Amino acid sequence: MPGWHEKTKALQDAGKLQLVGIIQEQHPDRTRLFMQWKEMGWPLLIDSLNLLDVSAVPLTYLVDEEGVVRYERPSDEDLETFLATDYANEDAAAPSLDPEVGSPEYALLWEDDGDVSDAITKLGGRIAEAPEDSRAHFRLGVAYRKRYDSGERRAGDFQKAVEHWVRALELDPNQYIFRRRIQQYGPRLDKPYPFYDWVPEARAAVEARDETPVTLRVEPGGAEFAAPLKSFAASAETGTSPDPDGRIFRDEKPLIVAETVVVPTVVEPGESARIHVAFRPDLSLKAHWNNEVDDLVFWVDPPAGWSVDRHHHTVAIPRELVSQELRQVEFEIVSPEDFEGTETIPAYALYYVCEDVDGTCLFRRQDVHVEVSAPSLEISAPAAKIVPKELEAHGDVRIDNY
Repeated sequence: MPGWHEKTKALQDAGKLQLVGIIQEQHPDRTRLFMQWKEMGWPLLIDSLNLLDVSAVPLTYLVDEEGVVRYERPSDEDLETFLATDYANEDAAAPSLDPEVGSPEYALLWEDDGDVSDAITKLGGRIAEAPEDSRAHFRLGVAYRKRYDSGERRAGDFQKAVEHWVRALELDPNQYIFRRRIQQYGPRLDKPYPFYDWVPEARAAVEARDETPVTLRVEPGGAEFAAPLKSFAASAETGTSPDPDGRIFRDEKPLIVAETVVVPTVVEPGESARIHVAFRPDLSLKAHWNNEVDDLVFWVDPPAGWSVDRHHHTVAIPRELVSQELRQVEFEIVSPEDFEGTETIPAYALYYVCEDVDGTCLFRRQDVHVEVSAPSLEISAPAAKIVPKELEAHGDVRIDNY
């Protein structure tokens, strides 16, 4: 996008050309931050559901006054011809991609950011009637992730989003919009680039202009910043488990609710996955973090034959004495070459937590058991892989290279 913006800026300023962008982005405010950073003031539309049904980006079109596409992937000469041609009197109708009112797509695109459960139910019904509808699986994944990011979050929403994105890609393995959504949250061995490493630079540049950066409703996480790797680097830590004998009392209620997500949902023998672990105080118990002592500590102790990038993790405490924020840990694993069935990756967290406003503050442990599965016999190995290497050269690039 910056390339076309710079190339056509004089034409835009002269009123001869109007740029309009369309991006397949789950979180629209991240796109607004990018546009603010690059000082691109033209309209940008969000197609998080991929209604355009494109399989890879970038794509550039020249569209006339009637909404008819005249050139695809235009050259400089095509642009000159396009600007010199008057299409106003030609009889041509532009197709409509507007979703039907009442459809789940309409609800996800045009209604507010409240509960999208009705859209989830309708898309689930569509899949029940057509289990191999890859578009419905992808869009249901978008809906689950949208609910996960809202105040209507339900346990398992993020994992279900990943499951449906993976299924969509199994059904249509050449669909790079599906593939990139999984890679956004997946392991570094499957990443084509760091997805959101530009965010800190964008904020700094906007602030340097004495502007306020666009606020992000959902901050990018570790996987979204992580750079790709060509080979897995197993942990070389020399430290030991902080509670090897399990003597710390467990958070039995629990006051802190833990949720795990495995990306991708199945792991081939010898392949990697990224594990997301989220910790949230149970607000129904008025639970909150006690920030007067130490950071949250997380320890991973993989089974024999498994490799992990880090055993020991910490999550820094905020300055406030008490808080109720989400705390997250991410780590990556590689399965043994003979992996089959299901394996449990044991881990645990140590933290300081309080119950109720004037309740007792405690030091507690929570055991976290991550279930990782190999592909079933019904899923062929080529379909289950996230990035076939022979396809990785396909012409898609990330947003800041458009």
